[in-house]
Amino acid sequence: MAVTAASNTPAAFGALLRAWRAARKVSQLELSLAATVSQRHLSFLESGRARPSRQMVLQLAETLEVPLRERNALLTAAGFAPYYCERSLEDAAMKPVRDALEQMLAHHQPYPAVVVDRDYDLVLANPAFDGLIGIAGEPAALWRACCGDGPRNLLRLTFHRDGVRPYIRNFDAVGPMMLARSWREAIARGSRISAFLETLRGDPDIPSHWHTPDPTRPPPPVMPLELARGETTLRLFAMIATFGTPYDVTTDELRVETFFPADAASEALLRAHATL
Repeated sequence: MAVTAASNTPAAFGALLRAWRAARKVSQLELSLAATVSQRHLSFLESGRARPSRQMVLQLAETLEVPLRERNALLTAAGFAPYYCERSLEDAAMKPVRDALEQMLAHHQPYPAVVVDRDYDLVLANPAFDGLIGIAGEPAALWRACCGDGPRNLLRLTFHRDGVRPYIRNFDAVGPMMLARSWREAIARGSRISAFLETLRGDPDIPSHWHTPDPTRPPPPVMPLELARGETTLRLFAMIATFGTPYDVTTDELRVETFFPADAASEALLRAHATL
């Protein structure tokens, strides 16, 4: 979401609430019924004529499935303190979460797996992932070419001309699917990746129609990924896992992307690489 709260006033809260309702494509009537709030009161909240209670903010945010970071923004706009904490993965309270993530990545060997945040910044990766991007070159050099001294970002690695993009054999399929998902997530969750996605509009190698997905084109069951360099070809597909009941901003924004071989040759290649 691009909308932010400029101050803690009813009008500021109302603008944010209206923007989230629009993003979720629900009418005032639909939201009022789902949240068990009168449509008249909801209209007053959106116009700034009424100030919500703390419970009302949380109730509406839950109904609209607003991400936890943006729920805090709604609370702040309404004049309340944030409710959800944002802890580092290094925090003692987050140790069970970090341990679980590290176990998932370790158990997924010899297949690649990563943990990324809502901006696609890399949080954790298993050794097999380095082997995956190693098809395109030395991993540290690739990250530096795509991201400079900034965070290692999976989207930049994928779409940067000095990243893995030249080695994605089916980029004409992967590119538009990833862009569609990224735009959707930027709108649904609020993220700085929208600024990077905008820069891709000026990339002559990225067709403009990729930024507007074709709703008539049936998507495949999974997104295929084919990496090739020389005689080496790796065919994969990915699965994404998230925490089902997060109560911390960091946990809410993490996701685990696990890659699986799409054919026997790719599985053999991944297993052989793991023994090197």
